[in-house]
Amino acid sequence: MKLRNALCTASAVAMVAGAAYAQESLTIAIVNNGHMINMQTVAEAYTAETGVELNWVSLEEGVLREQVTSDTATGGGQYDIINIGMQEAPIWGQAGWIEPLNFGADYDVDDILPAMRAGLSYEGQLYAAPFYGESSMVMYRKDLADAAGVTIKDNDSWARIMQAASAMHDPDNGVYGACLRGKPGWGDNMAFLTTVVNSFGGAWFDADMRPALDTAMWNEAVNFYVDLLGNYGPPGSEGNSFNEILALYNEGKCGLWIDATIAASFLTVDGVAYAQSPNAGNPVGANWLWAWAMAVPAGSPNTEAAVAFIEWATSKDYVQAVGNHPDFGWGAVPTGQRASTYELPEFQAAAGFAAAEMAAIESAAPAATDIKPYVGVQFAAIPEFPEVGSVVAQEMAAALSGAKSVEEALAASQAAADAIMREAGYYD
Repeated sequence: MKLRNALCTASAVAMVAGAAYAQESLTIAIVNNGHMINMQTVAEAYTAETGVELNWVSLEEGVLREQVTSDTATGGGQYDIINIGMQEAPIWGQAGWIEPLNFGADYDVDDILPAMRAGLSYEGQLYAAPFYGESSMVMYRKDLADAAGVTIKDNDSWARIMQAASAMHDPDNGVYGACLRGKPGWGDNMAFLTTVVNSFGGAWFDADMRPALDTAMWNEAVNFYVDLLGNYGPPGSEGNSFNEILALYNEGKCGLWIDATIAASFLTVDGVAYAQSPNAGNPVGANWLWAWAMAVPAGSPNTEAAVAFIEWATSKDYVQAVGNHPDFGWGAVPTGQRASTYELPEFQAAAGFAAAEMAAIESAAPAATDIKPYVGVQFAAIPEFPEVGSVVAQEMAAALSGAKSVEEALAASQAAADAIMREAGYYD
């Protein structure tokens, strides 16, 4: 594919950026996941075409959140473009921490999947553009499941997931029944564990926004999680996040993995099958909803150039650039972002996971309900949640490692969360 075709964007960035932004540079903070790492290579063509130098700061998920939040909240100005998600975008947009994003008509903002657009907007204004979106689903080795005589169905029970993990567990031969996130962080272990809690009928807060971590639902869900990983997970699970488990899976060491749908783009082992996330009976909350998106911190001296880059990097043409790139191809394009991607024959031929991914995204339910009186599936869309979630994440990691009992960890979590919410003024 010719360079100019790959770089053509809705607002003709490729035609004007060279003149407007030549000699300019952008510093971009990204999470160190596969699609973001790929972008650094694909974007070399953007620099060649526009003259805009791109300085990449690639950080582990938890570190990225900490540094980006601190810098953006204080107006530090360290970055021109930042990776954020659905928890931050509407809150930071309302607070004026990030710039509103408005693109040309040819960008086709209506092509962005509705769930992603809504989750990254405040009062209908887009504040972060999705680079890729995701839900969560089961990714399992069908060859191992068949050999063990077990099946995994869409929205299976957690009891059957435990049975499947037990049947596939063969540590003597380097295979662990279940690989799941255990590394502490509100977007790490708590992303997965919250979906388990949701499916058991629990929630982070009650109708009065008081923490609800000392409930029977949390106790049952966390005990299940600790038992599942303790009995059938790899050693040291409390240190594993997305990238660690992806490596284990591709080394053939995992029977099943429940995590971000985007992982399917990077699985290289044979015999992978997919199923919708397990549930303990609650029709809401069995799978999460997230987007890693790109935003511009307020006050950046390079706002115009930053918005132009985001417009290109989240466009239909970027998808074409990745699909036609000799190092990547159609199985590696960002997904969960645009409806049009799923209509491309080249993508359909390369992505055996596409239907399962779209089903998961479309079934995710972030809206407030009688059970969870806040927006968000694996998080709560309130400013205090990152602090609450981070404290609880450490306690859950302690329970997983055996340093504390589940009951002790939940009691400490409840006390800490109550102190945070009380100080924030939610109640006296």
